[in-house]
Amino acid sequence: MILPLGDEPNPRSLPVVTYALMLINCATYLFVSLPLSFVGPEPGDPVVLEYLGAIEESMARPLSPRGVNAIVQGLRQYDLFVFEWGFRPAAPQALNLLTAMFLHAGFLHLAGNMLFLWIYGDNVEYRLGRMRYLATYLGTGVAATLFHLMLASSSPLPLLGASGAISGVLGVYFVWFPRNRVRLWVMLFPFFMHVIKAPARWVLGFYVVADNLLPLLLGSRGGGVAYGAHIGGFFGGVLVAWAINRRSLTTKSIDFETSSLPNEPGAAAGSLSSLVAGGDYEAAARVYVGLSSGETRRALTEPQSLRLGHWMAARGHPHAALSVFQRQLRDYPIGDGAADAHVAVGLLQLRTFGQPTAAYQHLVEALGLDPSPETETLARQGLSQIAALQKFQLNST
Repeated sequence: MILPLGDEPNPRSLPVVTYALMLINCATYLFVSLPLSFVGPEPGDPVVLEYLGAIEESMARPLSPRGVNAIVQGLRQYDLFVFEWGFRPAAPQALNLLTAMFLHAGFLHLAGNMLFLWIYGDNVEYRLGRMRYLATYLGTGVAATLFHLMLASSSPLPLLGASGAISGVLGVYFVWFPRNRVRLWVMLFPFFMHVIKAPARWVLGFYVVADNLLPLLLGSRGGGVAYGAHIGGFFGGVLVAWAINRRSLTTKSIDFETSSLPNEPGAAAGSLSSLVAGGDYEAAARVYVGLSSGETRRALTEPQSLRLGHWMAARGHPHAALSVFQRQLRDYPIGDGAADAHVAVGLLQLRTFGQPTAAYQHLVEALGLDPSPETETLARQGLSQIAALQKFQLNST
C-alpha cells in the first residue's frame, strides 16, 4: 500500500477555497449521505422500480426473485438519492454534473478524495488565485464527467464523487510543480514500512498511468471506479495549465503602459540584437514589448536576453523581464544561459510576485544544469528563502 502524506514546498497561506470545498463535501456526507444510509426506502416509492431496472440493465441479465429481494432488503434512501442526484450517462441531467461532485459512496471514498485535495489543492489555489482555482475545479470536474459519458454513454448507473474534479487539480499540479516532492508512506508488510519522498511528477504519472489508464485499457471494472472520469479530469487540468503557460508567453507586457517607454511603432525584430549589442536598452525595450511572442523567437542570443531582462527588472518592469526570461527558456531550453534564466525567473517569482512554489521549480532546475558558482549561490539563497516561508521545514537541496 502506498499512501500520500503531504508535499513540499508548501506555502504558508490559507487555502480558503480548498478548505471550503472539503467542508462542503464533508458536510454533505455527514448531514445527507450518512443519515439517509440508515433509512430504508418508502413503501411503494416508484424510484425503487426504476433503480431495480437500472441494476438489471447494468448486469445484462434478468434478476431472479431472490436477487430482487436481496437488493430491496439492502436498499437505503441514500441509494435512491444518489440515483436521482448522481450523474447517470443513460439519463444525463445538466444539474447533476455539479451535484454528483459532492456525493460519495462511503467514508473511505470521501476520505481518499479529501486527502488528495488537501495535499495538492493548496499549491494550485495559491498559484491560480481563488476564483480561477474554483472555476478550474468545477470546470475540470464537469469535463471529467463528460469524458466518462463519452466512454459509457449507455450506463444506467450513477457516477458520483469529487475525484474527477480533484484529478483536474492533479493535472494542473503535474504541469506546474514537477520538482515538488511528495511524502509517501510505503507499506509492504512485513518487509518494508517507511516514509519516502518522491518527485511529484513521478507520483502523479503513476496515478494517471498505472492507477487509471492501464485499468481502463485492460477493461478492468475496478470495483466501480470511473477510470475515464479520472483521466478526463486529469488531462483537463493539464490543458488548463498549458493554456495559462502559453498565455503568459504570448501576452504582451503591461509594465510599459504607464511607463516612460512607450511602444515604438513599426519596429522590426531584426533591430533588437543590434540595439542590445550597442547598449541601447531603452530602445530595445520599446521594440521588444511591441512584438508578439513569435516575432521575438530567437531574435536575441542568450546573453542578450539575460542583459535585457535584467535591465527591465532593475528599471521596475518585472512582468516584461519575466517574459524575456521565459521566452529565452522557450528558445534555448538547454542552452549555456539556461541556468541563469531559470534563476532569474525563480527570483522574480519569489521576491516580486510572491510565488515561492513556482520559484522552487526554476531554482532546483538551475542546480541541475551545472551553473556557475555565482548562479549556484543565487539559486541556493533563493531556496533558503523559500524554506523559511514554508508551513513545514524543507530539507536542504
